[in-house]
Amino acid sequence: MKQHYPNSIYGTISTGRNFFLAVCSLALLLLAGCGGNPSTSGELITVDVTKSYPEKEFVLQDLFDIEYVPLETTEEFITTGNVRAVGEKIIVAKNNGRTEGDIFLFDRATGKGIRHFDHLGQGGEDYTNILEVLLDEKQGEIFVNNHYSRKVVVYDLEGNFKRSWKHNSDSFYDQIGCFDENYLICHDSGWEKSANESPEKKDYFILISRQDGKATSISLPYDRKISQLVWSSDGKAMNYPRNKELCPFLGDWLLMEASSDTIFRIGKDFNLKPFMVRAPSVQKEREFLLYPGIYSDRYQFMQKVKMEYDFQAREGFPRTDLAYDKMENKIYEAVVYNGDFLDKIPIKLGVNIFILNVFNNEGVSFTETLYASDLVDAYKEGKLREGSRLAEIASTLHEEDNPVILIAKYKK
Repeated sequence: MKQHYPNSIYGTISTGRNFFLAVCSLALLLLAGCGGNPSTSGELITVDVTKSYPEKEFVLQDLFDIEYVPLETTEEFITTGNVRAVGEKIIVAKNNGRTEGDIFLFDRATGKGIRHFDHLGQGGEDYTNILEVLLDEKQGEIFVNNHYSRKVVVYDLEGNFKRSWKHNSDSFYDQIGCFDENYLICHDSGWEKSANESPEKKDYFILISRQDGKATSISLPYDRKISQLVWSSDGKAMNYPRNKELCPFLGDWLLMEASSDTIFRIGKDFNLKPFMVRAPSVQKEREFLLYPGIYSDRYQFMQKVKMEYDFQAREGFPRTDLAYDKMENKIYEAVVYNGDFLDKIPIKLGVNIFILNVFNNEGVSFTETLYASDLVDAYKEGKLREGSRLAEIASTLHEEDNPVILIAKYKK
C-alpha cells in the first residue's frame, strides 16, 4: 500500500499556532465570565479544575449496553485477562506482567479461546516484554509494543512474524494506538518520565508508519514545559500519575499535554481541534492535572488528579471523576455504579490499567476485567442482581477460572 507522509502535522494546520492560543485564551475568558460554569463552542468543553462540582450518581446500564464475555479456561488458555483490544469478532488479552509473553485471542461472541502464542525471547522476530498490543482485524495484524527493547513487532493473527521496526532514535513509546490504515499514533515518554528533567520543549505525540516506523511529530502549543513528575523532599525519588495522555475518541484521538491548558482532538484529516480547556492555566498553577476518559452518547467523563504523593506511605495522586453533560451543559462529580451488583461500589474511571481499558471506538467505550474469584464470592453472598446475565455467568464459575470481560457499548 502506498504510504502518505505529511511533512509535519503542525504544518497541516492552516491557521497555525497563534490561532490555537487565541482560541484557548478566548475559552478561558468565557469560563471566567460565566462564573466557572462550563461552556461549549462546538465540541469545546471548559473545566475549572479548582472548583467543587455537585455529585451525581450514574448507573452503568443507563449509560451503556453491557455485554459480558466469560473467557474460556483450558490448559492452554489461562490468563489474568488484561484486555488490550476488542474487535468485531476477536478479543485480545495478555497477562498483567510486562515480561509475561503470552498473547491470547478469544472469540468475542462466545469467549472461547481461538489462539495463543508467546514469542518472548531475544531473537529478531521476538519481543522481550509487552507494554501494549494492538489489533487490526481488517488487515489481520497484531502490533506488540516492546518498549524495553524500543521496538514494535508485527504478527499476523496466527502469530507469525511479519515485520518490526525500532522506536524513533530519541523516543520511548509508552502509549500506542491505531490511527488509520497507514499510521499508528504514539505518546513518547522518554524525556518527560525520565529522571533528567530539562526546560527544553519537545513534541510528545508522534505518528509512525505501520510499514517501517517512519515518524512524524505532532506539535502542540504551550509556553514552557510543565512536568508531570512529583519529587520527594530529598530529590532522590519521583513518581507521576499513571493516567494516559493519549485517549481514543470515536475514531479520532485526544491529546493531553500537561504543559497546555487545552486537550486537542486530532482526526484522520490530520487537523488539530481544541476539545477541552482547563482553568486556571497550568502555566500558573499545577495543583491539578486534567485527563480525558470514557465517553457516552451524552456524557464526556474525565479525571482530575491532584499532584501530590506521599513517598513514605507510597500513596497519593488523589483522583476525582468528572462528567460533562452535553445536554445540560453542566459538569458533575461522577460516581458510577454497576447495577448488576447490589453493593454500590464505584467504578474508578481510568486509574488501574490492568482493570479498565478505554477504547471509545467501534461501538465500544471501555472494558472492565471482572475476576472469577470475586464473582463467585459475590454470587454466594447474594450480592449480584437476581436474574441478571452476570449472576447467571457467576453461578457457573470456579474461583480459578479466567475472568469475565465487561464490554460497555454505546446505546443504539
